[in-house]
Parts: sequence; C-alpha cells; structure tokens
Amino acid sequence: VPITAMVIQTAVRERLDRVIHEYRQQDKLKSHGLQHRRKLMLIGPPGTGKTMTAKVLARELHLPLHTIQVDRLVTKFMGETSAKLRQIFDMIQQEHAVYLFDEFDAIGGDRSSENDVGEMRRVLNAFLQFIEQDTSDSLIIAATNNPKLLDRALYRRFDDVIYYDEPDQEQREKLIANVLGTFLDSRTAWKKILQQSEGLSHAEIDIACLDAIKTAILADRSVVGNDDLLNCLTEKHNTHK
Repeated sequence: VPITAMVIQTAVRERLDRVIHEYRQQDKLKSHGLQHRRKLMLIGPPGTGKTMTAKVLARELHLPLHTIQVDRLVTKFMGETSAKLRQIFDMIQQEHAVYLFDEFDAIGGDRSSENDVGEMRRVLNAFLQFIEQDTSDSLIIAATNNPKLLDRALYRRFDDVIYYDEPDQEQREKLIANVLGTFLDSRTAWKKILQQSEGLSHAEIDIACLDAIKTAILADRSVVGNDDLLNCLTEKHNTHK
C-alpha cells in the first residue's frame, strides 16, 4: 500500500511524509551535521494503522521490514531477554531495514511500577542504552496500544512520537469507499453506514467491508447492499461487548 492510499489523520500523514523526506535526503542533512528522523514511537488503539505505517514506510523507502514481537521476546530467565535485545540491535546495525517492535509496552513499562520486577527493569534499561547508542541507518519503530504503561524516559529516546486515533466520519467514508471499490452501491445509505461505523477502528471497518463483499459475491450481486454492510459493521461492534 502506498502512503497516498492510507486513510489517516492529516497531522499523522504530514509527520510520516517528513520522515520519508528526511530519510531520502539524509546525505544532505549529514553534510550539515544533522541526523534524519529514524526512531519513531507509534501510539494508538489496536487497528488504527500503526503496523500498516511500518509496512508503508518500508515500501516507500525500499527497505525490508522485520517485526519483533516484544511479548515473545521476554523470557523468565535472568539476562536472556537483554541478550536477545543485544542480538537484535547488532542486526539493526548490520542490516539496513525497518525494525518494528510491536506490543512495545511488554518491555517499555514504567520502571517505578509497583508490579515491576528486577529483571524487567534491567531489560528496559538495556533497551534504553541500546537505542541511545544506536547509530545505524535503520528505521526503528516502537508501537504500543498502552502509552500509560510506558516509562517516561523512553519518549526522549525517539525522534518522533506519533499518536493514532479511530477514524473520524470523513475518514470512515473514504475508507469504506476505498475498500468496497467497484462493489460500492450508488444508493449507499451513507448516514446510517457512518453512524454504524462510528467507534470502530480502521482494521475493523476494513474487515467488515470485506465480509460484506463476500456476502455480495456469494449471493451473485455486483454491489454491496446496505443491509449486508450494516450487519457486518454491527458484528464488529458486538465483538466489543
């Protein structure tokens, strides 16, 4: 997916465009003793475009994407998680790519938390040290759904902290039209559809539209009916209950 096809807030799009522009012009910036943005923290509810952002940046910058599932990285054995982190940052230095640390709050928790344990505090301190010392040309992205769990010391280690939110009415209409494509009915009851899609994430709306397309195809219809789309959106709302 190109960045132009992403349905996101204007402010987020502008921040991502700046990351891409600086990355492409990094030699010019370095010639003036300046560094391009390459350490990003993405914050927002599930399904609002954080993972998609990593994929889009990798595509735009012609870089491979490596995803690190942080919750799987953490082990109960003392020192093992920090050792794995060191291996990852060695790879970041050696292989020019986009590295997405997903579910980042698994290691980024507040060091003063009452629920904290010594090992996790050491892991967080190790990450802070590794990311501060990193001088590679790789793009490092940390994504989280739970910013309240993050240690405040993390924020200043990143060049940009970008906040994502559920789509507003204009974004929902654009997203639905984009996903339905040729299956969009000219008689779509937009008022009802937009009301029913309120409160859903980008990913949930995307899945609901695809489910409605499947229903239309299996019923030998060339467009998605209002009832089918409303039912699929309602199903997504029901998963919140």
